[in-house]
Amino acid sequence: MDIVFSGMRPTGRLHLGHMAGALANWVKLQDDHECYYCIVDWHALMSDYADPSKLAVNSREVLLDWLAVGLDPKKCVIFVQSHVKGHIELHLALSMITPLGWLERCPTYKEQILNLQNKDLSTYGFLGYPVLQAADILLYKAGKVPVGEDQAAHLELSREIARRFNNFYGPIFPEPAMLLTHNPKIPGTDNRKMSKSLGNTLDIADDMSILEQKIRTMITDPARERRHDPGDPDKCPVWDLHKFFNPDRPQMDEIASGCRSAGIGCIDCKKILVEHVTRHMAPIQERRRYFEGRGDELKDILSDGARRARVTAERTMSEVYEALSMPLQ
Repeated sequence: MDIVFSGMRPTGRLHLGHMAGALANWVKLQDDHECYYCIVDWHALMSDYADPSKLAVNSREVLLDWLAVGLDPKKCVIFVQSHVKGHIELHLALSMITPLGWLERCPTYKEQILNLQNKDLSTYGFLGYPVLQAADILLYKAGKVPVGEDQAAHLELSREIARRFNNFYGPIFPEPAMLLTHNPKIPGTDNRKMSKSLGNTLDIADDMSILEQKIRTMITDPARERRHDPGDPDKCPVWDLHKFFNPDRPQMDEIASGCRSAGIGCIDCKKILVEHVTRHMAPIQERRRYFEGRGDELKDILSDGARRARVTAERTMSEVYEALSMPLQ
């Protein structure tokens, strides 16, 4: 089977944007690929190094959300990045050959410097973020990496680093291919990008009563100031949620038509959405509640995942050490 690698930073509870944009696809991939899904805690330190106090708690929250949406430790390898030392070893090896210019030109690096001006990001760790990301992927010789279009530049850099290493030391690493995934538009409650920092998220862990309250207060098409004003569903974040959660195509057509003709009000539209969100989220929230009370089982999942990941990682690092002519122990 093709090897797939992907990871998420443990910065807190995940939201419906994560579920729609990545996790739903991860669940599908685990059925017919060899999947490694990693909680990348070293990556979290690159921006939050000044206060790592929430790292362990946030890692647990990410694990709970992953299991809730349907990741199955019997079908995929779920582990924490820092539990497999090969990530750091390969990161160091790759950092020896990665030109600074490649990292300084990375568009994501420039964007984050502008967007996170409240943090001091003038560190090697932050500049070298893509090198560690490349190490994460190449350590398992992943042939496919599920990403959205906004992450294409990072993956291309991983391919270039693999190519450069192979040119120096021999064909150790495959060049990982981008498994482009469709990212449904899941805006926040204020119609901006869903983000914890903006306080506009619909969290996977939210009780349905909380989700319902958030949905009822969502911004809709600004043209619909009054009930009888016609609107445009394509300008409404509630409609974007319908497109992910509502499988009833005839009903969707009726809602769209009703919005444009003012035949349906925003309150009624939201009520219908809540019904579909409730149906979709009920089993997810039930699984999350199940695992919340089973701390020992969570530890076992991560322990077994790290054990399985180490087998592959150590095999790869043996090849790397031999290629680098490192003295054997």
